[in-house]
Amino acid sequence: MVFKNIILAYDGSDNAKRALDVAIDLAKKYESKLTIIEVVDTAILTGMGLAPIPSEVINQVYDKAKRDVEEAKEKALSNGVKNVETVTLEGDPATAILDYAGKSGADLIVTGSRGLSAIKRLFLGSVSSRLVHEAKIPVLVVK
Repeated sequence: MVFKNIILAYDGSDNAKRALDVAIDLAKKYESKLTIIEVVDTAILTGMGLAPIPSEVINQVYDKAKRDVEEAKEKALSNGVKNVETVTLEGDPATAILDYAGKSGADLIVTGSRGLSAIKRLFLGSVSSRLVHEAKIPVLVVK
């Protein structure tokens, strides 16, 4: 199988950085387009039971997401990936990534593993777990 359009679900965490390294290797091997996506989970921001979230806090979260994907893009470009795009989305992370993958014609999603405990995963579901179960294309989870 040849992967020409790879999506990396990214959040700047250590697991995501390991997934970035794998996505870079695959993108170089297959001369693929690599799209690095970070999703700002607005439900967490608004659903923390706090009073309205100050706009500065929301702006900081968006700024962090944009910095994360730009840093990842620079690493990919400096390691020989020729076609790199960044996207910052808003919403439920798994849903947003799956929607984007479907619309963009992606043929592989690479994501880091969160390592949630079985009990937390049962109640929360992790992004990587949802991607594996709901995606219509291959998903590579990097530990």
